[in-house]
Amino acid sequence: MKKLLLTLAMCAAFSGFAQVVNVAGIEQVTMPEGVVSQVAAISPNGDYLLLSSDSNQGLTKLDLATGERTVITDAQGAGYNVRISKDGNSIVYRQTSTNAKRMRQVAVASHNLATGATQQLVKATRHLQGVQVNGNTATTVTKGKASARALDGGKATKENMVYTTQNYQLMVSVAGKVRQLSPLGADKRYLWASLSPNGQKALFFVAGDAAYVCNLDGTEMNKLGMLHAPKWLNDNIVVGMNDKDNGEVYISSEIVAVNLQGERQVLTGNDVIAMYPQCGGDKIAFSTPTGEAYIINLTK
Repeated sequence: MKKLLLTLAMCAAFSGFAQVVNVAGIEQVTMPEGVVSQVAAISPNGDYLLLSSDSNQGLTKLDLATGERTVITDAQGAGYNVRISKDGNSIVYRQTSTNAKRMRQVAVASHNLATGATQQLVKATRHLQGVQVNGNTATTVTKGKASARALDGGKATKENMVYTTQNYQLMVSVAGKVRQLSPLGADKRYLWASLSPNGQKALFFVAGDAAYVCNLDGTEMNKLGMLHAPKWLNDNIVVGMNDKDNGEVYISSEIVAVNLQGERQVLTGNDVIAMYPQCGGDKIAFSTPTGEAYIINLTK
């Protein structure tokens, strides 16, 4: 990786806001030559990135220390909401295809980085509703039924889960029991739903409104403000983007950190269009529309 000096614009972005996180610096990642990629995920320890195309095709592991590249899959849809196990050894991803009737279907697979083995978790179906990894257990929901699979050979338990349906309703699964939550009403469109690391809270974005956090029963609602593509950094801090476009292209976007107490901090400046943050360890990775990738390094 090539270190970048923080520009005056970036430094200025930190002033005038509460300090939600401590930023040690921002680095640009040396990306594979001739490949326009986006960061699909960063490992829990922050030691590697998963890269995918703008259309979410394929996954490539990029070791941040050595620059070594490992192709995981070339499957369509693999970059969409890809998940990594807590130990960083297993990658859970979608495989999108078309059946004989030319209808879209999705399968779910896991890839073990240590052995190189790939196993199918869910056969191709038109009824997949959610995929989540808690610790080293993958939980999926198909036709409203939750199932769990241990990724490390241990015993699997049906962990709590938060996801959105194809008609944009917010759903929760607690102890394997699935129900609709949609705490702001079924007339809203819920996006970018995820479960907090401790499994107790739901994070989601309501189209045309803002990002929210609430308990899994809909109580203790916290409005986080405008925050597209929000991700949990930890149980108290959420990271997302504040992006603007002119109807054709993005003209600006900044990475923002917000805590559950309502404090807000802008982490990037107007010299880069920073989009779709991914959190892992003490790092936040993000992409730009031109295929660049950056790492925000944090300190305690």
